[in-house]
Amino acid sequence: MDSFITIRIKRDTAKRFQEFSRTHFKSHTEAMATMLDFFLYNEISPKEKFGPSGRTIAVNLNTVETNLLKRMNAIIAIQRDIEKTQTKPTMAMLESLFQAEEPKNKSLILEKKFREEKKGDSFEEKRNTTKEL
Repeated sequence: MDSFITIRIKRDTAKRFQEFSRTHFKSHTEAMATMLDFFLYNEISPKEKFGPSGRTIAVNLNTVETNLLKRMNAIIAIQRDIEKTQTKPTMAMLESLFQAEEPKNKSLILEKKFREEKKGDSFEEKRNTTKEL
């Protein structure tokens, strides 16, 4: 069995440590060794601050939420602007290039007039034949 050594700790701190140790570990020695290993392995100091805790985040949640909403709205506005000015016009140009329209068979102007004259002649002939009867 290992020997024990005494350390001078203020009474309030010793009571806090004992309560913590009882709730999380089997012995005070195991609690102290685990805490020391934690700081050693993670290469951090117990005096360092890790940033905002859950409590401070909850207090500042309204400010953070407002800032996030503003940023999201700005991003949405930028995306819409890009769609209107760049994406949609470019897409329309590409679609018009790739659309394969069949050329319309246009009849010549002379042919069209000739057809009308031909139709008119045949109609008059029929009318004349009816008058004679």
